[in-house]
Amino acid sequence: MYLLPAARSIAEDVARFYTEAGGEAPPAFQINLFWVVAQAASFLLLLVILYLVAFRRIGGVLEERRTRIEQGLKDADAARQEREQAAEQRQQIVGEARREASEIVVRAQRVADEAREREVAETRSEIERLREQAVAEIDSERQRALSDVRAQVADLALLAAGKVVGETMNTPRERRLVDEFLAQVTAAPANDSADGARA
Repeated sequence: MYLLPAARSIAEDVARFYTEAGGEAPPAFQINLFWVVAQAASFLLLLVILYLVAFRRIGGVLEERRTRIEQGLKDADAARQEREQAAEQRQQIVGEARREASEIVVRAQRVADEAREREVAETRSEIERLREQAVAEIDSERQRALSDVRAQVADLALLAAGKVVGETMNTPRERRLVDEFLAQVTAAPANDSADGARA
């Protein structure tokens, strides 16, 4: 703002000085080649000075900024790739964890089934063993009871025969005869039941 009035006053002073020195007013429009070349040279000198002083630094700053921007883009691209790789790895890990979990569940189910089947088999074998033991005990108890009953029947038969005959029958021969008779009587119902089962 202050430059325009100052330039105008300087131009008026130069015109007045020129008029006083030469007496004539300068022409309105005149091209002075010397001043054009001088102005062009001073402008080129100004450009060289500006280039050396400012543009080089500005260029360095711009180059540094461009390098930082390129590096930032490279870093962003690398970070994006790492993020994608991390996402893929996470998906793989999750998939592997799910597969391992399902395998663990299948194994646990198989172990539980095998344990249950083993326990059922053990229970069945224990039941069968107890049944066989009970049958054996019942059979031995029956045999013992039958032998007791036979002995008592033999004694009673000998006593009854002794009463009928009028003398005591306790010789080993007589005892053997009674035992054979009782064996035949006991075998006859067993044969009859076996024949009935065949029919």
